[in-house]
Amino acid sequence: MGALRPLPPDRRNRPDPDRRVSTPPDAAAADGEITRGDVARGAGLAGLARLSALVEALAQPIYTWLFGLAGYGVYAGLWGAVNLLSNIVDLSMTSALQRIVPAEDDEERIHGVVKAALLMAMAAAVLIALLISWQADAVAAIFPEEGLGEDLPRKIAIFIWALPLWTFIEVATSAARARRAFGPEIRIRLFWEQIARVVFAIGVFLIGLRSLGLVVAHLCSLALTATLCVALLGRYYSLRRLVRASLPRPQIRALLWTGLALLPAAVSRRLLIDAPPFVLNLTTGPAAAGLFEIARKISTVPLAVRQAFQYVMAPLASAQAGIDRARIAPLYHFASRVSTALVVPLAGLLIFAGTDILSLYRHEARAALPLLYILVTARGIEAIVGPATPIVEMTGHRILPLVNSLVGVLVWALVALLLVPRHGALGMAVAVAVATVVIAYAATLELQLSDRLSPFDRKLFQGLAAALAGDGLMATAEYWLDGPVRFGLVTCLWAGTSWLALRFGLTRPDRQALGKLSRKLRLV
Repeated sequence: MGALRPLPPDRRNRPDPDRRVSTPPDAAAADGEITRGDVARGAGLAGLARLSALVEALAQPIYTWLFGLAGYGVYAGLWGAVNLLSNIVDLSMTSALQRIVPAEDDEERIHGVVKAALLMAMAAAVLIALLISWQADAVAAIFPEEGLGEDLPRKIAIFIWALPLWTFIEVATSAARARRAFGPEIRIRLFWEQIARVVFAIGVFLIGLRSLGLVVAHLCSLALTATLCVALLGRYYSLRRLVRASLPRPQIRALLWTGLALLPAAVSRRLLIDAPPFVLNLTTGPAAAGLFEIARKISTVPLAVRQAFQYVMAPLASAQAGIDRARIAPLYHFASRVSTALVVPLAGLLIFAGTDILSLYRHEARAALPLLYILVTARGIEAIVGPATPIVEMTGHRILPLVNSLVGVLVWALVALLLVPRHGALGMAVAVAVATVVIAYAATLELQLSDRLSPFDRKLFQGLAAALAGDGLMATAEYWLDGPVRFGLVTCLWAGTSWLALRFGLTRPDRQALGKLSRKLRLV
């Protein structure tokens, strides 16, 4: 018998559309068990994808230098509004797919569910974009007349088309994650969305588009990203089958009800991210919105670590909950320990090197430093409890995420109402920080009460102690030194602190689960 012919290059890693592609490759997973290694690999890939937040933070100085702080503030407010609208019109299909697809065995029904999610989300997004584009003058009238420019209606009419583009990107990438494919977003999110946006922004500035520059650049990058997401869907699903798939009523009903159940919680969480710059544009002005957005974007760098585990734990927790809820506990402990060991030192770096980071921006951006302190501190406190929120969502506690998010939004609204009129962007930073911590710790308390799951153990506290000690050394260096010497020393202390926190904050199986990274860093 002759040798087997190898598959052609374009088919070697393509999934067979007639079978599930998410079958765990290792023997340990043969019975459905998810290991620490699965979580680590998935979080590493998702974390690389979330480096888009770092690229976006690095791109901010370019945007402010080219288009000014106020121009950036207007753009940030419009993008926040579009992002919030997208999270409403997608009916939380992005979260619902994480529940439905991993638990389904039939490929025909899986394709029907993904098709239904795309149709429901995109139909609403296109209709709303048409309506707002048509009534752009009326929408612009709700903004104050000063500071936003006379061409605001034109900006709104053009930029609202980011809504269907972004909605498609979110649902398509979520469908890929539902296949436990956490890595394919890396090139899309990091390179084509963020880096391409910088290239487009510089290009439109050079051809003379000043006021509309960021709006046009953003739309161009989203259009390019959406095109690539079609190829992403084709990699993990059959595009032909998606087009001709029937819509199975029981699964579509489950998808819709799951999405609607998760929608209020998802929208409430997005309110804390997208609403502040929009509200500041309406009340304090675009410059305040720009300052807040600068601090918020920088604070999302440590959030990327926590979000990596959130993205991974959502479908994995959903799969494990259907088998044995007790299996979630070691994964939750592992994720919380790694999150603490990485995020708390990183928060210290951003706080104690904040002056040096903001020196990259226009001079007026230095006023964002107190906001940066507040928002980054909140992210560090939030990271200690790990991915509690997605575990609550994916293990059947349908009402609890809504309660947590509503409480968080109420706290944010109350604190903002008290502080924003007097303190502007600083008051908004305090409101967002308090609400963020409340939501995370509410989910942690609920897991303790309902499933006896807690992130806190001896190893986590050891890692936290090492991280806080390193943060103290960074604070000392920031107080006594100045200029490049200070930045260099703080950076070295951050690297050393992160290593110590990983070494003493993780168990040996935890460190082994990190694979090649652990060996390269000599953690085992």
